[in-house]
Amino acid sequence: MSKTIVVGWSPDAYGEAALARAVEEARHRDGRVVVVNATRGDALVDDRYATDEQLTALTSRAKEDGVDVDVRRSLGADVGDQVLAVANEVDADLIVIGLRRRSPVGKLIMGSVAQRILLGAECAVLAVKPAA
Repeated sequence: MSKTIVVGWSPDAYGEAALARAVEEARHRDGRVVVVNATRGDALVDDRYATDEQLTALTSRAKEDGVDVDVRRSLGADVGDQVLAVANEVDADLIVIGLRRRSPVGKLIMGSVAQRILLGAECAVLAVKPAA
């Protein structure tokens, strides 16, 4: 039975690290990847929300690696909740997220998407960092 790996992805080094690991896990587990690119929509421009061209390139790269990929884009109040909703919808076996270094004050003021996913997930969560 094929495994489903959900990856919270943004077009930056953190998203790329998460995607690379998700593809690696999918190949190892004979699974598929569901990419979630989400935004809160509270700014006119959110550079973490991918363009159509970026998503097309992402899909092509994953398919070249022999992995079935499905892309979901969403807008909502909380990015972590959006990733968790997709993970629940597809009955994910694993969620992969990129981990940013944040100060305790930064987490308090702006919250933490990673923390929300880690605490709310019903499956395993793998947090990765980009190479130094």
